[in-house]
Amino acid sequence: MSDQPILLTPQGPPRTVLPVETAAVRHAVQQVLAAPAAGRRNLAAAIVAGNPRSLIGWCTLGDVATDTIEKYAAYRVGYHRGLDTLRANGWRGSGYVRWADETNRPFLGCLRGLGAMADAIGETDEAERIALFLAQLDPSLGSA
Repeated sequence: MSDQPILLTPQGPPRTVLPVETAAVRHAVQQVLAAPAAGRRNLAAAIVAGNPRSLIGWCTLGDVATDTIEKYAAYRVGYHRGLDTLRANGWRGSGYVRWADETNRPFLGCLRGLGAMADAIGETDEAERIALFLAQLDPSLGSA
Protein backbone atom coordinates (compact mmCIF):
# COMPACT_ATOMS: atom_id res chain seq x y z
CA MET A 1 0.00 0.00 0.00
CA SER A 2 1.29 3.46 -0.85
CA ASP A 3 1.60 6.36 1.52
CA GLN A 4 0.25 8.61 -1.26
CA PRO A 5 -2.73 10.57 0.06
CA ILE A 6 -6.26 10.17 -1.12
CA LEU A 7 -7.81 13.56 -0.55
CA LEU A 8 -11.37 13.48 0.74
CA THR A 9 -13.21 16.69 0.01
CA PRO A 10 -16.73 17.96 0.50
CA GLN A 11 -16.82 18.61 -3.26
CA GLY A 12 -17.31 14.96 -4.16
CA PRO A 13 -15.42 11.71 -4.62
CA PRO A 14 -11.88 11.14 -3.33
CA ARG A 15 -9.02 12.60 -5.34
CA THR A 16 -5.95 10.53 -6.21
CA VAL A 17 -2.61 12.17 -6.87
CA LEU A 18 0.11 10.08 -8.50
CA PRO A 19 3.67 10.19 -7.14
CA VAL A 20 6.43 12.26 -8.74
CA GLU A 21 8.56 10.31 -11.19
CA THR A 22 12.31 10.15 -10.67
CA ALA A 23 14.44 13.18 -11.44
CA ALA A 24 16.40 11.12 -13.97
CA VAL A 25 13.28 10.23 -15.97
CA ARG A 26 11.97 13.81 -15.84
CA HIS A 27 15.37 15.08 -17.03
CA ALA A 28 15.44 12.53 -19.86
CA VAL A 29 11.99 13.67 -21.00
CA GLN A 30 13.16 17.29 -21.02
CA GLN A 31 16.06 16.21 -23.24
CA VAL A 32 13.63 14.51 -25.63
CA LEU A 33 11.58 17.69 -25.89
CA ALA A 34 14.71 19.79 -26.50
CA ALA A 35 16.11 17.43 -29.16
CA PRO A 36 15.68 17.92 -32.89
CA ALA A 37 12.36 16.44 -34.04
CA ALA A 38 14.06 13.69 -36.05
CA GLY A 39 15.69 12.19 -32.95
CA ARG A 40 12.88 12.49 -30.44
CA ARG A 41 11.19 9.17 -31.10
CA ASN A 42 14.34 7.12 -30.46
CA LEU A 43 15.16 9.08 -27.30
CA ALA A 44 11.63 8.56 -25.97
CA ALA A 45 11.78 4.84 -26.83
CA ALA A 46 15.01 4.58 -24.84
CA ILE A 47 13.27 6.11 -21.81
CA VAL A 48 10.50 3.51 -21.81
CA ALA A 49 12.94 0.68 -22.55
CA GLY A 50 14.83 1.61 -19.39
CA ASN A 51 11.78 2.63 -17.35
CA PRO A 52 8.81 0.58 -18.55
CA ARG A 53 6.57 1.78 -15.69
CA SER A 54 7.18 5.46 -16.42
CA LEU A 55 3.92 7.16 -17.36
CA ILE A 56 5.70 10.29 -18.50
CA GLY A 57 7.92 8.12 -20.70
CA TRP A 58 4.96 6.40 -22.39
CA CYS A 59 3.11 9.67 -22.82
CA THR A 60 6.18 11.29 -24.35
CA LEU A 61 6.67 8.34 -26.71
CA GLY A 62 3.05 8.67 -27.80
CA ASP A 63 3.49 12.39 -28.32
CA VAL A 64 6.59 12.00 -30.52
CA ALA A 65 5.80 8.68 -32.23
CA THR A 66 6.05 8.67 -36.00
CA ASP A 67 2.68 7.22 -36.98
CA THR A 68 -0.87 6.76 -35.71
CA ILE A 69 -0.58 3.09 -34.75
CA GLU A 70 2.67 3.64 -32.87
CA LYS A 71 1.05 6.56 -31.02
CA TYR A 72 -2.01 4.40 -30.26
CA ALA A 73 0.17 1.60 -28.89
CA ALA A 74 2.31 3.88 -26.70
CA TYR A 75 -0.73 5.68 -25.27
CA ARG A 76 -2.48 2.35 -24.61
CA VAL A 77 0.50 0.98 -22.69
CA GLY A 78 0.71 4.25 -20.73
CA TYR A 79 -3.00 4.07 -19.98
CA HIS A 80 -2.75 0.51 -18.63
CA ARG A 81 0.42 1.27 -16.66
CA GLY A 82 -1.41 4.32 -15.35
CA LEU A 83 -4.35 2.26 -14.11
CA ASP A 84 -1.89 0.03 -12.25
CA THR A 85 -0.19 3.09 -10.73
CA LEU A 86 -3.51 4.65 -9.75
CA ARG A 87 -4.59 1.45 -7.99
CA ALA A 88 -1.24 1.22 -6.21
CA ASN A 89 -1.86 4.74 -4.92
CA GLY A 90 -5.32 4.17 -3.51
CA TRP A 91 -7.65 4.69 -6.46
CA ARG A 92 -10.48 2.18 -6.30
CA GLY A 93 -12.03 2.55 -9.73
CA SER A 94 -13.77 5.84 -9.07
CA GLY A 95 -12.89 9.28 -7.86
CA TYR A 96 -11.05 12.22 -9.26
CA VAL A 97 -7.70 12.20 -11.01
CA ARG A 98 -7.23 15.90 -11.71
CA TRP A 99 -5.17 17.57 -14.44
CA ALA A 100 -4.40 20.33 -11.93
CA ASP A 101 -2.17 17.83 -10.12
CA GLU A 102 0.91 17.87 -12.36
CA THR A 103 1.90 14.30 -11.56
CA ASN A 104 -1.43 13.06 -12.96
CA ARG A 105 -0.83 14.67 -16.36
CA PRO A 106 1.14 11.83 -17.95
CA PHE A 107 -1.67 9.36 -17.23
CA LEU A 108 -4.35 11.78 -18.37
CA GLY A 109 -2.23 12.65 -21.42
CA CYS A 110 -2.03 8.96 -22.34
CA LEU A 111 -5.78 8.67 -21.95
CA ARG A 112 -6.41 11.76 -24.10
CA GLY A 113 -3.95 10.54 -26.72
CA LEU A 114 -5.50 7.08 -26.76
CA GLY A 115 -8.92 8.62 -27.33
CA ALA A 116 -7.63 10.75 -30.19
CA MET A 117 -5.86 7.80 -31.83
CA ALA A 118 -8.89 5.54 -31.35
CA ASP A 119 -10.93 8.17 -33.16
CA ALA A 120 -8.27 8.45 -35.88
CA ILE A 121 -8.42 4.71 -36.63
CA GLY A 122 -12.20 4.59 -36.57
CA GLU A 123 -12.78 3.10 -33.11
CA THR A 124 -15.51 5.58 -32.36
CA ASP A 125 -17.01 3.56 -29.51
CA GLU A 126 -13.65 3.42 -27.72
CA ALA A 127 -13.07 7.14 -28.28
CA GLU A 128 -16.50 7.84 -26.74
CA ARG A 129 -15.80 5.61 -23.71
CA ILE A 130 -12.48 7.35 -23.16
CA ALA A 131 -14.08 10.80 -23.40
CA LEU A 132 -16.62 9.75 -20.76
CA PHE A 133 -13.88 8.30 -18.52
CA LEU A 134 -11.87 11.52 -18.79
CA ALA A 135 -14.93 13.56 -17.87
CA GLN A 136 -15.48 11.36 -14.82
CA LEU A 137 -11.84 11.58 -13.73
CA ASP A 138 -11.68 15.35 -14.14
CA PRO A 139 -14.85 17.19 -15.18
CA SER A 140 -12.79 20.36 -15.82
CA LEU A 141 -10.96 18.69 -18.74
CA GLY A 142 -13.77 19.60 -21.11
CA SER A 143 -12.70 23.21 -20.72
CA ALA A 144 -8.94 22.56 -20.58
